[in-house]
Amino acid sequence: MSVAVWRLAKIKAMNPRPLKVALLQMRASTEADINLACVKAGFEDAARHNADLLVTPEMTTVLDRRPCALLEKSHAQADDPHLQTMSALARQYQMDVLVGSIAIRVEAQRLANRSFFINRQGDVVAHYDKIHLFDVDLGRGERYQESARFVAGQEAVVVKGANYTLGMSVCYDLRFAQLYRDLALAGADILAVPSAFTVPTGLAHWHTLLRARAIETGCFVLAPAQHGLHEDGRTTYGHSLVVNPWGEVVAEKPEGTGILMAELDLSEVLQARKKLPSLQHTRPYQLRTSA
Repeated sequence: MSVAVWRLAKIKAMNPRPLKVALLQMRASTEADINLACVKAGFEDAARHNADLLVTPEMTTVLDRRPCALLEKSHAQADDPHLQTMSALARQYQMDVLVGSIAIRVEAQRLANRSFFINRQGDVVAHYDKIHLFDVDLGRGERYQESARFVAGQEAVVVKGANYTLGMSVCYDLRFAQLYRDLALAGADILAVPSAFTVPTGLAHWHTLLRARAIETGCFVLAPAQHGLHEDGRTTYGHSLVVNPWGEVVAEKPEGTGILMAELDLSEVLQARKKLPSLQHTRPYQLRTSA
């Protein structure tokens, strides 16, 4: 038996059934209680579908573009009651959860855009701070300066679930392909891209970028999104997606709120990488410019 065939058989033996994932699409408000009620409903719905993993979007607990207001509503990680609530929900429903992100106070006047992986026992086993901050001017008054209130992360993070390995990222990270390649090389077979994409950038790039990250890495991509007109005045694109390792969209929720279900056969990761082993084909090179 070849090494590739043996590895495929081993993966199938470790995963006797597909991994059931639930992506929660939200229209988060500026008030945590409203958003946590939506998260709890997402857990309940995901549990009815026997989900193994729930993934929520960026800024799950509070979506507020006013820096001072967001800071006032934020807590240090050890004291964050909303994180504690989601740990309790994970334990209650016996489900892993990837909390897309929460604004966590890390300095007196500064926050981290922090994603959390909580296992089904309710333990926070990993967190990731968004590395690439969204500082852009899209025109027509739509301007974002994430670095004004957030501190950029410094570390990429891969976390092991029960029978899968997940690479963590947040929203604008999606535009930086090398991050996802590094996550895949570190063992990720699933990439999480929780987001609150704007409508202009979503229309232009959302599907293309998510499919490209899946194709380049041979990973499943899970991208839960915010959707709709929010209380803080922004409008988000929605279109939560699940993309398979061949770059095909296998599930999509274009609009509204609620969960999107999908079943992942993780043996497809090895199959895609066997067909196109680009992760193994990287070569060093020098860049030369001509006068």
